[in-house]
Amino acid sequence: MTPSSDLYSLSERYYLPVYRPRRIVLDHGRGARVWDREGREYVDFGAGIAVNALGHANPTLVAALTEQAGKLWHTSNVFVSEPPLRLAEELVTASRFAQRVFFCNSGAEANEAAIKLARKWATSQERTPDRRAILTFRGSFHGRTLAAVTAGAQPKYHEGFEPLPPGFRYSDFNDLAAAEAAMADGAVCAVLVEPVQGEGGVTPATPDFLLGLRALCDRHGALLMLDEIQCGMGRTGHLFACHAYGVTPDVVTLAKALGSGFPIGAMLVGERAAEAMQFGAHGTTFGGNPLGAAVARAALRELSSEALLANVARQSTVIREALAALDAELHLFSEVRGYGLMLGAQLRPEHAGKAAAILDLCVEQGLLLLQAGPDVLRFVPALNIDDADVAEGLARLGVALRAFASA
Repeated sequence: MTPSSDLYSLSERYYLPVYRPRRIVLDHGRGARVWDREGREYVDFGAGIAVNALGHANPTLVAALTEQAGKLWHTSNVFVSEPPLRLAEELVTASRFAQRVFFCNSGAEANEAAIKLARKWATSQERTPDRRAILTFRGSFHGRTLAAVTAGAQPKYHEGFEPLPPGFRYSDFNDLAAAEAAMADGAVCAVLVEPVQGEGGVTPATPDFLLGLRALCDRHGALLMLDEIQCGMGRTGHLFACHAYGVTPDVVTLAKALGSGFPIGAMLVGERAAEAMQFGAHGTTFGGNPLGAAVARAALRELSSEALLANVARQSTVIREALAALDAELHLFSEVRGYGLMLGAQLRPEHAGKAAAILDLCVEQGLLLLQAGPDVLRFVPALNIDDADVAEGLARLGVALRAFASA
């Protein structure tokens, strides 16, 4: 067997050096556990950055992929096949607001489609050329393509890629008065917002903020577009995050858990803008791939189940209580926030910038965990994670945190 060190060296030799992965080589997984090539086992509290919502090697998803792989892999959108048609129908029904769906391959592509849709819709409303701005919020993250990274109001992701596409303006998250001021001149055609900011520290929108944005969009004739790429598909304890808030959007973008590990993204569009994109206005070669759609259909059935959503709520409580107990002992966290199984533990100021060091200690103890910026530990495990895996993961976390606190 090729040593892991040799395989890791291949990544350093051949990959564009835009990542700094930890020096382990993962080999296989089952449920909420994974094993590296040396056979060492880890509890996975990161789920591939909230992607593997049903765990690793989920039998239902494997069966759906295997069956479709023996039938039809790809058609392009010159033709249609049944899996994406059925998936579109099921997403429209489950969303409670959408009329049409556009399939793509990733979250960034879904947000690119939403940006284009908003501009096209604004054109169809016979607005003047200066009414094309899209309002987003500081701390947001909407992807790494050029328009999506511009929409994400984080300068660290902008630097070196100028000139950035024009037509975006930024406001403070959870500050409705600031959003109202940003829209006062009538130039905003759409508001793009994450119900729970992921990269921005696992920070939820307040209900008043999201409901207020809906009212502002109605008042100014703008679209409300929700980026649910990380917080959607059951992660908040509701299939759609907008359901948790009681907000009806005009557009929702999805990816990550939609395919539960198989690359697929989607833009769902409600009545106001459902007809804005006509023939030739947008497209993608691989979007709506039968393989991805077949897996996503199987995932959607699992993610919609009452049992799974109840498990999200229950395990969220268990993790929150464990973090509270660890903080009472070690005094590491100033706040634990989030919804469902999308939780962030904010480090106290005296431990600022130390999230990565804690993650290294977690790996040593056999726990895979994420950060959301330098000061926040991010917990986004599989939504079907069981009691034993949660308990073992929290035990390993406790060992790592005690080692950090005593260093």
